[in-house]
Amino acid sequence: TRKGYTKQSRAEAESARVSLRNARRDALAMLKELLKEKDISEDEERRGHDVIQKLTDDYVAKVETALTQKETDLMAI
Repeated sequence: TRKGYTKQSRAEAESARVSLRNARRDALAMLKELLKEKDISEDEERRGHDVIQKLTDDYVAKVETALTQKETDLMAI
């Protein structure tokens, strides 16, 4: 049914958001490791952190947009 499909799409969107957060966590850990090994400066680490956060925010917004569109499509049928 439509409500079931909507529930499933919300679950998939949450799964996508969790995957994005995990990827962000892994990338930030890599940055910290590079900083610890003195391969990058603190400024580069800060810039990298900002870039990673911006990318994460952008992709979370895309997931939200896709979810909203899917819910609209499901309820219109």
